Amino acid sequence: MTKADLIDKIASSAGLSKTDAGKALDACIDAVKTSLKKGHKVTLVGFGTFSISKRKARKGRNPRTGAEIKIPAAKVPKFTAGKTLKDAVK
Repeated sequence: MTKADLIDKIASSAGLSKTDAGKALDACIDAVKTSLKKGHKVTLVGFGTFSISKRKARKGRNPRTGAEIKIPAAKVPKFTAGKTLKDAVK
């Protein structure tokens, strides 16, 4: 499913225009990004939790040359599905 498909589903389910549904989806995504950037978790009960995970620095290999490279530490977004979502997918 693409973002456009999701906007179509939201518009038809909520009785909104596609423009309004697109704005609502963009606002939701921006709110999640902003909260994660500040270091907060975002929990949507029944759906899941978005959080930030810290990845340690590590050594890797360039697959083309085989040379060892240093991969820096990073903060990465993480999503954990909630029980209701897991049960719906089963």
